[in-house]
Amino acid sequence: MKACLCTSYGSPDTLRIEDIPVPVPGEDEVLVKVMACGLNFADTLIIQGKYQFKPDMPFSPGGEFAGVIEAAGSRVDFAKPGDRVMGYRRWGAAREYLLAGEDDLVPLPEDIDFTTAAGLTVTYGTAIHAFRDRAGLQCGEVVAVLGAAGGAGQAAVEIARLMGATVIACASSPEKLGYAKQLGAHHLVDYTTQPLKETLKALTHGAGVDVVYDPVGGELAEQALRATSWEGRYLVVGFASGEIPKVPFNLIMLKGCDVRGVFWGEALSRDPQGHSENMVQLLDWVQQGRLKPSTHAVYPLDQIATALNEIAGRKVRGKVIVTP
Repeated sequence: MKACLCTSYGSPDTLRIEDIPVPVPGEDEVLVKVMACGLNFADTLIIQGKYQFKPDMPFSPGGEFAGVIEAAGSRVDFAKPGDRVMGYRRWGAAREYLLAGEDDLVPLPEDIDFTTAAGLTVTYGTAIHAFRDRAGLQCGEVVAVLGAAGGAGQAAVEIARLMGATVIACASSPEKLGYAKQLGAHHLVDYTTQPLKETLKALTHGAGVDVVYDPVGGELAEQALRATSWEGRYLVVGFASGEIPKVPFNLIMLKGCDVRGVFWGEALSRDPQGHSENMVQLLDWVQQGRLKPSTHAVYPLDQIATALNEIAGRKVRGKVIVTP
């Protein structure tokens, strides 16, 4: 089979496409023929050794995948050859076949294509976990999404709207905000020209926002925290700015608000049932036509370096998919 391999840390251009043996599933494993693999910003980091997980080399990037079960071990319960599935493995999906456990897989309905499914798990899975499991988001609450046009942000805009929230999209240009509006944002804030705290306060008539979804970090964090409502919830999702913020703890006390971490990757292993339920909800929304994930581009496996460079350069709108 063909596989994209990281054999030493470096840029996407150092990745290699090689022929390697098709793996044989163990008793508790499933062999999946990968039809589509979703790429994320984390993949640009893991190949440079800058991610929190550092897999043994050689390894394949790509955590999200959708495909068909080719073979299953003797102790596998529900999965059987021919079943359509989607799943997540942190890394290893940018290849023609991969091994997975049953807990890594979710059944894929026949009416959802592989390209759509391969882009659902990480960004949309993080957003629904953040709002449902961590924030306890209620219909009618107000959500501010920072970095609203990025991969994590655009999914948050869509999921918050589906959950009945009023969504304030915050981004760094009119073009990005235009994209967020297409996704369903109710209000737009350009934080390069508008003061974030004051604008969020004004949009909520002084009350502040109920939930902040922050995958950006950096200097915006304190401004957004100051704009939360009484007993608001600030979701720490990531640090795309490259800067981990330091905020005054007295703000948290004075607002009676919560700062809640969203570590979706760890939640997968600690609560696989909750993750499965969230995936079923996402698939239901897709089937109903209420959630329509956008795909930026689909690349063949031998163009994965181009795909990852697009992501690293912040040039994408929607998911980037490779097809082995």
